[in-house]
Amino acid sequence: MYKKLKEKLYRKVSNDIGIDLGTANTLVYMRGAGIIINEPSVVAVNQKTGRVVAVGKEAKQMLGRTPAHIEAVRPLVDGVISDFEVTEEMLSYLINKAEGTNKKIFGPRVVIGVPSGITNVETRAVKDAAKNAGAREVYIVEEPMAAAIGIRLPVKNPVGNMIIDIGGGTTDIAVISLEGIVASKNLRVAGDKLNSDIISYIRNEFKILIGEKTAEQLKISIGAILPTNETLEKTVRGRDLVTGLPREVVITDNDVREAVAQSIDSIIESTREVLEKTPPEILSDVMQRGAYLVGGGALFRGLKELLEETLKITVHVDTDPLTAVARGTGIILEKIEDYRSVLIEDEDELPLKN
Repeated sequence: MYKKLKEKLYRKVSNDIGIDLGTANTLVYMRGAGIIINEPSVVAVNQKTGRVVAVGKEAKQMLGRTPAHIEAVRPLVDGVISDFEVTEEMLSYLINKAEGTNKKIFGPRVVIGVPSGITNVETRAVKDAAKNAGAREVYIVEEPMAAAIGIRLPVKNPVGNMIIDIGGGTTDIAVISLEGIVASKNLRVAGDKLNSDIISYIRNEFKILIGEKTAEQLKISIGAILPTNETLEKTVRGRDLVTGLPREVVITDNDVREAVAQSIDSIIESTREVLEKTPPEILSDVMQRGAYLVGGGALFRGLKELLEETLKITVHVDTDPLTAVARGTGIILEKIEDYRSVLIEDEDELPLKN
């Protein structure tokens, strides 16, 4: 009873915000409003003054198009903070934008999703950045756990749930049971690595240099891991490495498939390793229930079919794989006491406990 009254009081004096802090995109969930922000994790900084010029979509448009004194940077690399001050500025911008005119007496209570297996130092960096950005309380949850909760898997039950979360900077593969991760692997092969694979392939095969944005457009528009009935193709423009002049070439789905083949093999092999480490009873559950594919990588054509063919298990793609982690942070916020055991938190930061 006391806990419920305390919880009601907290909700009156502060907002509850869930953040999926991704390498490529950051999503923000506001209690009572759902997912209200989906912005690229990019910040444009004026090197002369040290001030932030733009954040999110506006900053992403500046990538590769800025003058010498303005630098558009991604403050998160492989899912962890690489630039603390810029991350703090980005979080401050997102929290202020989320609260808008609905600011309350105290700073918001925030749940943040981070890659599985990050170090204590990296976890502390995320907490400190969020607190410096205005959060009153910060709770950390591993992204595969948040994704499983977000797509309503029975994580509290004694049953195996397998999540494959392919994001921008990292791929998280985990088997979850009884609110804990039984077996997992985190690898630095995900959407950004696929983009760099495409850039390298086109540079080597066609002697043309293209940008990251162009590579991402190729991946989304014509990327297909398995051959399709019709040839997909797209014209791209870049700089000829021989003449230094602009040139355009036609890229097909076969080119993209060859470019990303090695990285896709790494993801499949890592998934196989996690299954090998999974206890037999839980593995039986996974075989019966299947694995769940979330994150931006889940939208890659043919990945679901290739995983099923290789691993011999059913693979389900969530209807909205991009927001699974953000939805999970929202569900945790709704009943934070019920989900406290899935959080990574310090013993001295348990304000809701008696």
